[in-house]
Amino acid sequence: MAVLALLWGSGFLWTKLALRHGLSPLQITVLRSALGAAVLLVLARSARQRLPRGAAIWRHLVVAAFLCNTLPFFLAAQGVQTVGSGLAGVLNATTPLWSLLIGLATGTERRRNPLRLGGLLLGFAGVLLIFSPWQENPAGDGGGFGWGVLALLGAAAGYAVAFTYMGRVLTGTGTGPLALSAAQLSAAAGLSTLALPAAEGTTAGLNVRALVAVAVLGVFCTGLTFHLNYRLIAVEGATGAATVGYLLPVVSTALGALFLDEALSVRTVAGMIVVPAGVFLARQHRERPAGPANPAPAPVPPTVTVPTAVTTPTPTPTRTPTLTSILTPTARDRTNGP
Repeated sequence: MAVLALLWGSGFLWTKLALRHGLSPLQITVLRSALGAAVLLVLARSARQRLPRGAAIWRHLVVAAFLCNTLPFFLAAQGVQTVGSGLAGVLNATTPLWSLLIGLATGTERRRNPLRLGGLLLGFAGVLLIFSPWQENPAGDGGGFGWGVLALLGAAAGYAVAFTYMGRVLTGTGTGPLALSAAQLSAAAGLSTLALPAAEGTTAGLNVRALVAVAVLGVFCTGLTFHLNYRLIAVEGATGAATVGYLLPVVSTALGALFLDEALSVRTVAGMIVVPAGVFLARQHRERPAGPANPAPAPVPPTVTVPTAVTTPTPTPTRTPTLTSILTPTARDRTNGP
C-alpha cells in the first residue's frame, strides 16, 4: 500500500520535471500512455490474458481511453504548468466528489443520506479554501484560481465521467482486467499521437532528465500502479485498497515541498485535511436499519432435531475485481486518480 501511494502520489512531481526539461503536455500524454500500455501488455501476456476482439468493444475502449486517459493526462500536464504539484494532487483527490455529484445529477446515485451530501460540500469547500478565488495569492504556492486549476478540476471530473461509462459498458466483457487495461492505454496512446502534429512546441530543449521523468511516470506511475492496485485488491479487498486514495494528496504535497521547493502554506495544509475528509464522508454508504436486539428464534418443527454443534458460516463469495477497480483507487467508488 505504501509503494502504491508513493508511486501514484508522485505522478505530478514527475510530470512537473518532464515539463521543466523540455517536454510538452501532449508529448507527456503520448509517452505516458505508450509506456504504461507496454508494461500492461507484458503483464497481460505473462498472465495469459488475451486482448479483446470485436469492433464493438474497441469502440467503447476508444471512448473510455479518451475520457479516462488522453484527456485527463493532457489536462493534468497543462494544469501543473501553473499549479504546484502538491496542490495538483489535492485537486485530483476530488474525483470521488465529482462522481457523487454526477450520480446525483443523473439520478443514478440514490444514497442521498446527509453524511454523503455533507462530505460533498465539505470537499468542495476545501478546494475553495485552498485557492481562495476571492483574493490574491500572497503565499506564492501556485494556489491562485486560474486556468491551471480549472484544467486539474477538469481532469478529476473526466475521471469521474469515465468511471461511470466504463462501469456500464466495459465490465463483464469476459476479457481479463490486465488485457482490458492494456488495450485501453494503447488506444489512449494512439489518440494522443494523432494530435501531435497540431501540438505547439519543439524538443529543442529536451534533455535526459525529461526522458527519465516521463519514463518513471509511464512505467511506474501509470503501468505498474495498475498491477499493484490489482494485487492490493486481491489481498486487502476493495475497501482496504480504497484507503490509498486518502494518502495521495499528502504524498504529492510532501514531495513537491521536498524536491521542487514548493511553498507549504497554511491553506495547503488545510486542504490536505479538509479535502480527504470530505471524500471520506462522501464515500459513506447508508447504514442498514438495525434489527431487534434479541430476535425470536424461528419455530422448529417437532420432528426436527436441532443440532447443538456450532454451524460453520457460509463463506462470502469473492468479488472479481473490475477494470474500474484497477484504474484508480477512486474508481472503485466511481472515484483517484490518475
